[in-house]
Amino acid sequence: MTNGLRIVHAHGDRITVTEPTTGVELLSYVYRPEAAWEAPKPYVHPIRTLAGDVVTDYRPNDHRWHKGLSLTASHLSGANLWGGNTYVHGEGYLELPERVGSMAHVTFDEVASDGDRVVIAERLTWHPYSGELWAEEQRRVEIHDVDPAVGSWALTWTTAVTNRRDEPLRFGSPTTAGRETAGYTGLFWRGPRAFRDGRVIGPEGEGQELMGSQSPWLALCGEHDGTDGHATLVFAHAPENDHAGTQGAHPAHWFVRNDPFAGVAPSWSFYDELELAPGDTLTRRYRIVVADGAWEREEIAKYLEAHPW
Repeated sequence: MTNGLRIVHAHGDRITVTEPTTGVELLSYVYRPEAAWEAPKPYVHPIRTLAGDVVTDYRPNDHRWHKGLSLTASHLSGANLWGGNTYVHGEGYLELPERVGSMAHVTFDEVASDGDRVVIAERLTWHPYSGELWAEEQRRVEIHDVDPAVGSWALTWTTAVTNRRDEPLRFGSPTTAGRETAGYTGLFWRGPRAFRDGRVIGPEGEGQELMGSQSPWLALCGEHDGTDGHATLVFAHAPENDHAGTQGAHPAHWFVRNDPFAGVAPSWSFYDELELAPGDTLTRRYRIVVADGAWEREEIAKYLEAHPW
């Protein structure tokens, strides 16, 4: 496509999506396996605004296993598919390589652009350190609603994880294991170092008080190093996620941090483990809006209303 979103697929490595009007590479979806200690898995980095500013971090020196935007499972039936040290209650974070697993790329069912929307549909398998098949995942990443006039674009991430063990898969987090306010697991974004102390905004609140809270969306606004100005990332639940658990689904809570780094995850298991029975499938869908500028709560709400699911 010469007049729409362009794809370059370096087979075995990554898929890069470019917005042709600005020439900005909006993102790279990297599926080449990396270091075993870092729990190899596909990830998205860099992610850029339409102005070309990077809004993800990669292998920061404080957490080498943080890589842009990725789907993680920090505590999964005793395994660590997040990477790095494993939290053990009463002992802290320990180097336990025998617990570090992986999410492996199997194949792409679709990699396509119609000019306005890019679709990356992938199949993956989840494994503990010993290599058994624990889960199969169908993943769909879409890039859409590119609006140079507004200075924003959106990414929708859909995942369906099916338990292939003959016993339940138990999704947990450091908080379910005993560490307070560390309920990270699921889709996780690591912001650039400059976004430390960024502004955290929710529909009805603001700041670090939103850690562990529930709401249909949450945003983080940071100021760039190197170039003037800000960027705002908005993280939103699809309606069917039932994030509050009112229709019987496992409730989700926001993991959000702006100190000592910027990070956001709509956690699958903030306070309580999520149990997935053999053969059952866990399905979640999220949207991330990447915008130039410092958006206020009213602007965020107006955008989300104008771009329904």
